[in-house]
Amino acid sequence: MAVLLTVFIISVVFSVCAVLLVLRISHKKKWYDNIDERKIHSGEIPRLGGIGFVSAFFLIASGIGIVYGIKGVNVTRFIPCGIAMGIVMFSGAYDDFRPMSPHYKFLLQVVAAILIISFGFNFDRLLYNGGGFLTDLGYFSIPITLLWIVGLTNAFNMIDGVDGLAGGVSVIIAFFLGLIYFYHSDYEISKSVVLCVCLIGVLVGFLFFNSPFPRAKIFMGDCGSQFLGFTLALLPLMKEADRLTSLPLFYVAALFLIPIYDTTAAVWRRVRDGKHIYDPDKSHLHHKLINMGLSAKKVDAVIFSVQIIIGVFTFIAIQIEGVKSLIILGAVYLFTLVFFTVIHFINRAVLLKNNGGGGGGNPTPASS
Repeated sequence: MAVLLTVFIISVVFSVCAVLLVLRISHKKKWYDNIDERKIHSGEIPRLGGIGFVSAFFLIASGIGIVYGIKGVNVTRFIPCGIAMGIVMFSGAYDDFRPMSPHYKFLLQVVAAILIISFGFNFDRLLYNGGGFLTDLGYFSIPITLLWIVGLTNAFNMIDGVDGLAGGVSVIIAFFLGLIYFYHSDYEISKSVVLCVCLIGVLVGFLFFNSPFPRAKIFMGDCGSQFLGFTLALLPLMKEADRLTSLPLFYVAALFLIPIYDTTAAVWRRVRDGKHIYDPDKSHLHHKLINMGLSAKKVDAVIFSVQIIIGVFTFIAIQIEGVKSLIILGAVYLFTLVFFTVIHFINRAVLLKNNGGGGGGNPTPASS
């Protein structure tokens, strides 16, 4: 535990220093986020925070790799993961300075995902073996893993709409992933646990500047949100040398239900309305909560609470076996679906009221 605490403290300190440096340079160079009708903030706020905490993560993760290498642990098999994360980082950073075509971003995400998959980092089962369930993904492993990585990379970009939201959700997910790895490692501390702690640390350092208390001083930008989505999608696939299989897809996906449901709903809305799936709108979960009159702090509190509940019960489902595990897992999926459904209908009622009962209509200007 002392090792994990040390990694966490170092990660926080490095991240704070890196983000603070980026913040000062951004103000000096006047690199501010563009304000348009979709944004809910005002004022000159930089959007390059992701460059700071991502750089800190790479630096510390490299140091962790060197330490494990000195101890004789094979870390070279994780080099493709670092290269792929670097591709996503530079793609997002470029987009923060000069908007990149969604098609080019998608292509780079696919390239990074294929690089990961080609070195054996992929889902190979839906559920834990046992209870008579057939769980092997077989030939579907590669396309499902590709969809998983690219989908989550974009999903975290979509939920990054309220101060502290994407970073806070990522901290909670990384915590439960680390907890799962910690309890399922054959030895005291696996590399995956340490990487989860490192990611939590750099995010905590970033959240000192991004939390809505009283307001964010810097945003993570596309560099930060895409990197988070890609890295969190990758962590469940990083099999240890002595582990033949990755974590099961259905259990891991439960931890990501908020971004998965939100993105699925967004894609459905845009296809239904004849729009391109990359066209932004004002109907994401955080927009709906804002329409209901919640402040940024309360939006974070609601979503974080739901994410913690999801994490706790998913962890419990993983700890037990057989039918009981599947019942709890199913309850997690149902609970999150009910939450999204309730918010959807409350938001619809609010919009109808704001539009004089005329139906339809766009959200109020407060819901960027």
